[in-house]
Amino acid sequence: MTIELQQEDTRGKNKGSSKSFEAMRKFAETYAKRTNTYFCVDPSVTNAVIEGLAKHKDELGSPLCPCRYYEDKEAEVKNTYWNCPCVPMRERKECHCMLFLTEESPFVGDKQELEIVEINYEA
Repeated sequence: MTIELQQEDTRGKNKGSSKSFEAMRKFAETYAKRTNTYFCVDPSVTNAVIEGLAKHKDELGSPLCPCRYYEDKEAEVKNTYWNCPCVPMRERKECHCMLFLTEESPFVGDKQELEIVEINYEA
């Protein structure tokens, strides 16, 4: 399957490159299987998080959690606390982004492989 990503979404924010998206997709699938976690029942959530990780990998060299606000992203990357998988995920299986969900989560799906969907950023 060929994955093509637009370089800008409808709000003009850059997305990660297709190479970084593919790397983050492979990482997420492998990590989900290794940790017995699953992706969100809504595949657009998973796709959006992986796009954000890919964007940060391209811009910062590291997959910094895309679901948080940072005063200084470069400092956060060096700190490594919020680099995916973040410390809360590694220590307690708590994923703020809803990328890796345990079976107890009300939003958990049954997939550990990414279902690629187009995300509509217009609301």
